[in-house]
Amino acid sequence: MRVAPGFDQFYADNWDAVAGLAYALSGSRIASEDLAQEAFLAAYRRWETIGGYDSPGAWVRRVVANRSVSVFRRRTAEARAIVRLSGGHGPLPELSLEAADVLRAVRRLPRRQAQVVVLHYLQDLPLSEVAVILDRSVETIRTHLRRARKTLAVYLDVPEEET
Repeated sequence: MRVAPGFDQFYADNWDAVAGLAYALSGSRIASEDLAQEAFLAAYRRWETIGGYDSPGAWVRRVVANRSVSVFRRRTAEARAIVRLSGGHGPLPELSLEAADVLRAVRRLPRRQAQVVVLHYLQDLPLSEVAVILDRSVETIRTHLRRARKTLAVYLDVPEEET
């Protein structure tokens, strides 16, 4: 298989961050690897175009963010079925209880708010880059982040910081 010039380095440089984003949004290590691979495969297939973008990493992250929505819906339905069939005993969390609680709360947020929280706080990206990835204005990203923080404070029973 021929590798497009520059793609192999792009893949190596971005895999960990993209897989981490996919994990935070999907809640599953297996699903996250699939999401990341699908996003990189989509980039590879169009590398002549994607490789010329100012930020091909933003394009791959956008693919992961968009595809994670359908994975989340499917996993939610599967989780309900497992709990129903197991008599209320679901699978054990892969993370510490505190981390799992936070990620569960993030995944309860509206889709765009969850994406903004994960990209900004877990991926440590500046709001300007989050805006590029999600194809929104920085002000819109700030609004989603502000709303998400308020909702997360309620979900996690944490008092909001005084501003």
